[in-house]
Amino acid sequence: MASPRTRPPKAPAPLSVDRTFAILGYLAAERGGDTLTGIARATHTPKTSLVGLLAGMLNGGYLSRDDRGAYLLGPQMLALALQVAAKSDLASLARPVLTDLVSLTGETVLIGVLAPEGDIAMYIDKVESANPVRYTVSLGERRELYCTAIGKLLLAHLEPRRQDAYLRKVEFRRFTNNTIVSRRRLNAELEAIRREGIARTDSERVSGASAVAVPVLGPDGALVAGITLAGPSERIEAQRALIEESLRSAGRRAAALIAGRAAVTPL
Repeated sequence: MASPRTRPPKAPAPLSVDRTFAILGYLAAERGGDTLTGIARATHTPKTSLVGLLAGMLNGGYLSRDDRGAYLLGPQMLALALQVAAKSDLASLARPVLTDLVSLTGETVLIGVLAPEGDIAMYIDKVESANPVRYTVSLGERRELYCTAIGKLLLAHLEPRRQDAYLRKVEFRRFTNNTIVSRRRLNAELEAIRREGIARTDSERVSGASAVAVPVLGPDGALVAGITLAGPSERIEAQRALIEESLRSAGRRAAALIAGRAAVTPL
């Protein structure tokens, strides 16, 4: 009788694979990235071994490099992160809320979070308006914090030390005549957002486009995401009361769904 076939022992992952994931994990946690020396020290990897790995990840778009020579997560890595985020419970739970808002207002609605590299907003899901003239972006697109509704909302809810660090280093770019380029004015607006629970823009990044954003809070009261509605300024202004009331309701509804406290019900 033949002896039973046994499986060979599972081969360990190549060392380069372990090191690649160690590098990516480390840089994901480092908001400002790090240099070759810093990465070598943190991942316990010889510099000679790192050079080839980092070059390969740079060529593939999984890493990028800034003016200081520091390595950061690149666009390809962020695109993969987006695909995971888009399939997460957050996007799945919020989708009916976004769909109802579009049906009610006729404008594009999106949900956004802070991007993995930090200090910038990223859209993770959207439901577009059916209007021929409408606001549209690609999933994964990132937007500045100081001149967009979703960005100002996220910035207003950052913990104070991180918010202060952002305000000290941000370089304002004037996209339109309405773009905020003053730290004092931005600070005042962030205080109003925290007080009123809503963020607004009117032609601050794109002339003729306006947006409104509200927070989605977790069970602990911390910001989980932001829901934003955007469209041509004239249409937004014409139904601003309806939009803002509906958005506030949508934010509460999404928070309840995340906390598991409510079923999906129409606005």
